[in-house]
Amino acid sequence: MATTGGLRERKKETTRRALHDAAMRLAAEHGLDGVTVEAIADAAGVSRRTFSNYFGGKEEALLYGAERRMRALLDAFASRPRGEPSWTALRAALDEQADDETTTCATLGAAQARLAREHPSVLARLLAHYAEFERDLADLIAVREGLPPGGVRPRVLAGAFMTALRIATLAEIDECPARPLAKAADETLAEMARPFH
Repeated sequence: MATTGGLRERKKETTRRALHDAAMRLAAEHGLDGVTVEAIADAAGVSRRTFSNYFGGKEEALLYGAERRMRALLDAFASRPRGEPSWTALRAALDEQADDETTTCATLGAAQARLAREHPSVLARLLAHYAEFERDLADLIAVREGLPPGGVRPRVLAGAFMTALRIATLAEIDECPARPLAKAADETLAEMARPFH
């Protein structure tokens, strides 16, 4: 029985990735305005209804890779040793993810960031993902530090970390050639630790 559930989830993930990949490819070829949900569904070999079962629109399909990377970062942070300070664990989780990340994944992240910069609808979705991730991260930090949910410290740590990632992502896409996100994030995190006076 568990195998069926596992197989079903793998098939769903395969479909999500196929839709995401098709959305990214079509947006790169035709621009976001030249892409329709129908075209994405056709390119992925599924129906429009199937697309709608997975994503609420083309922006959501485009940003699925970013969501997946954020969830992997949360998982990496949650699996860090309990005695490790939260900020150290966050940086280590980011480093772990960077070690696992392929060039293709980094390129897709930069492409998603460019689309967000050029299209307000994509930016709105990306910011919503970041806000959700920041809340989830604050909850994990609270658990790790034995603090009540919604406390100031977990929210500040999560907010500072997410701000560093946003700044690093923009730096990554602005530079030519682009630096790896982890390197840009390390520089941003180090700068955040310096006094502002």
